[in-house]
Amino acid sequence: MRFYTKQHKFYCGIDLHAKKMYVCVLDSAGEIVLHRNINTEREIFLAVIEPFRENVVVAVECMFTWYWIADLCAKEAIPFVLGHALYMKAIHGGKAKNDKIDSHKIAVLLKGGMIPMAYTYPAKMRATRDLLRRRNHLMRKRAELYAHIQNTRSQYNLADSFGRIAKPQNREGVAERFEDPAVQNMIATDFAVITAYDPIIAKMERDIISMANHHDPVAYALLKSIPGIGRILGLVILYEIETIKRFPSVQDFVSYCRLVKSIKESNGKRYGSSGKKIGNAHLKWAFSEAAVLFLKGNEPAKRYLNRLTAKHGKGKALSILAHKLGRAAYFMLKNKEPFDQKKFLGL
Repeated sequence: MRFYTKQHKFYCGIDLHAKKMYVCVLDSAGEIVLHRNINTEREIFLAVIEPFRENVVVAVECMFTWYWIADLCAKEAIPFVLGHALYMKAIHGGKAKNDKIDSHKIAVLLKGGMIPMAYTYPAKMRATRDLLRRRNHLMRKRAELYAHIQNTRSQYNLADSFGRIAKPQNREGVAERFEDPAVQNMIATDFAVITAYDPIIAKMERDIISMANHHDPVAYALLKSIPGIGRILGLVILYEIETIKRFPSVQDFVSYCRLVKSIKESNGKRYGSSGKKIGNAHLKWAFSEAAVLFLKGNEPAKRYLNRLTAKHGKGKALSILAHKLGRAAYFMLKNKEPFDQKKFLGL
């Protein structure tokens, strides 16, 4: 975890919400020179901090509302710090909590060099990354509908399988195979929603691929050289990473991807693990998915997994494979080298 340690004349901590923001400004001696609740409007914020613009740094907690103020500070050449929400919760937790107290605590952490920094994702790629996340959200919703249809078949113990209902031509007559009209209606509704999702997701994918052509085609091609990583999965990894240069070491990268467990230790004794939610859930999903797809039609990879399974069990073996793919992706992007399966599997 990195902390912001640069020195400034003024330190501005903001407890940011959708409609209101509590602003606290400290001077270099730690005295409060401004403490005010204002509307979340650009002009009002700039007017409030105008007396301190000569040498001020602004910090907010990493919540869903931070985009606009980060972009505003970048435009106005104001140093900006995005605080890591989970780490900050551990540091400044207390008995009393409100917006006024929180803004002051953020300013104090900022001045003391103790504010844990989250990555301020650049605006030029942020919207496309969020579009990818939205696409994955819709894909999961569609998958839930498929699962519901198959589970309903099991509930009513229909003998014949529905087959691959992901293909539109295999959906014909599926609802009519149930006797109860209410169940038929339910299944027909699921298919209607799936049918509505299909063209929306297809268009999103075309648009995303078109936009992605403007960002680092070399890194994108390197990621797709890994067996099992296709266009969309490669884009998810590419856009969640943004640039591999922001990770000083491979350990930092796999930790950010949630591919390793953190350990709680004191006085030489281990007390389990913690911090499961710290890191990027989308990269965790992407590399876990890549590990499964890596095995498809890949006999050397299957033999490698069998050796891991014999030693660790199937679940942990897949986690080890995902971790190994994450490490491989880091060095591929850092050294600009394509995937080498023989080297990866130690053949």
